[in-house]
Amino acid sequence: MAFTFPSSPATNDTYTVGSRTYTWTGTKWVLSGGVITSTQLEANAVTTAKILNSAVTTAKINNNAVTQEKLSANLSAVTVTTTANRGTAVPSPFTGQLVFLTDTKKIQVWDGTSWLNITLAPPETPTSLSATALSTTSVSIAFTAGGANGSPITNYKYATSTDNITYSAYSALDPADITSPITISGLSQNTSYYIKLKAVNDMGDSVASAAVTVTTLNTITVDYLVVAGGGGGGGWGAGGGGAGGMRCTVTATGGGGTLETALTLASGTNYTVTVGGGGAGTPAATVAVASSGSNSVFSTVTSTGGGGGGTDTLNGASGGSGGGGGALNGNGGTGTSNQGFRGGNKSSYTTYPYSGGGGGGAGGTGTDLSGAANPVAGGAGVATSISGSSVTYAGGGGSAAAQNSGTTVGGAGGAGGGGAGGTAVGGNATSTTAGTAGSANTGGGGGGGAASGGSTTTSKAGGSGGSGVVILSYPNNYTITIGAGLTGSTATVGGNKVTTLTAGSGNVSWT
Repeated sequence: MAFTFPSSPATNDTYTVGSRTYTWTGTKWVLSGGVITSTQLEANAVTTAKILNSAVTTAKINNNAVTQEKLSANLSAVTVTTTANRGTAVPSPFTGQLVFLTDTKKIQVWDGTSWLNITLAPPETPTSLSATALSTTSVSIAFTAGGANGSPITNYKYATSTDNITYSAYSALDPADITSPITISGLSQNTSYYIKLKAVNDMGDSVASAAVTVTTLNTITVDYLVVAGGGGGGGWGAGGGGAGGMRCTVTATGGGGTLETALTLASGTNYTVTVGGGGAGTPAATVAVASSGSNSVFSTVTSTGGGGGGTDTLNGASGGSGGGGGALNGNGGTGTSNQGFRGGNKSSYTTYPYSGGGGGGAGGTGTDLSGAANPVAGGAGVATSISGSSVTYAGGGGSAAAQNSGTTVGGAGGAGGGGAGGTAVGGNATSTTAGTAGSANTGGGGGGGAASGGSTTTSKAGGSGGSGVVILSYPNNYTITIGAGLTGSTATVGGNKVTTLTAGSGNVSWT
């Protein structure tokens, strides 16, 4: 409907057309009073683009001026509903729509498939706590997590007590940890604790759990002797086997080293022990270096197996102590620092060349074969009283006798379980003997096998090395558990207990 406003109106002049009244503001006519209905507006006549940014603000709307009743259902993201109409109040919810349940005081959100509860509350209390001591200062706490109550659990807090009466302030895990079990550190050794947990989310802390009890581990000082398996003796006029490496906290270690340091260990914790086996001697009628012994281990301490004896022109193998060199200019193997010495060398070719150097021992080098072809002794071992009486360990094997026109006895094994070398008898060594094995549980090297007539055909084998041993000494008020796979026994010696482990591999622990 077209009409013409009066010209040159004064401010606040009005002009009425039908049911609509306009007022002159001084610059333009403005509709005043009345109601504009949707039928009085063309479609999309008022659009977002036609409203200036922030033109409609909260401050411009009176309290309760816009109510749910004045809005159609699909204009609100919040619907108030009760039990009576909950099933029909939102027949076609849109994703993200919220519903407040007046009877249960809960809020739900439609995720596109179902209504999810939004509960604004701290998490539920963790339950079923169990504790395990990990070390002298840390424990592990396993638990069953409570419900998160709509806000994810982000961490746990703990409080400790030694009397279940007075507890420390709750401390948050740092770094945060929400996976059972958790680890609590910074505790005192050999102390019984009561520990409570709280779960944490953005809404706060849960109620404290029931207390769980645990005692941290104690420490124990353990002295040790760890001797590795000895090396095998060479065959065919060969060198003796080197002794297994020797490490000890009661007597100066092998190889001229100083005392080892006793280990400070945690009670209740498993520690690995391996008793090394002796190496095999060179078989008869074979030109090869004998097998070295196997390492022995206690916790962080490893002793190296003895080196095998050389044969013919072959050098002795290196190891805890080195194997003796072969008959024809072979050199002895090197020893390991602070565990053992080198094997003896064969100096030069002689009239009767078929004897080698002595195997090295924990207490000295294997004897070098000088100008004569006669066999030589293995290096001496070292005596220690860790078991309660003085016992010598880790002697090197003696070298074998050479062929000659008479009888020559093989070189002596070094004190400490070293095996003697084989003996040659008769002209051109018509009869020879094998090397003697190193003694069991001493780490002694095997003796070399004797040569016969300058040929491998009727030569004898070298002796095998002696197995190693692990001996542990600790205070009398502790009890050791020897795990499966280990062979050993325990005796009381003065104020200590002494456990001797003679074979196998496994774990030990103390309580």
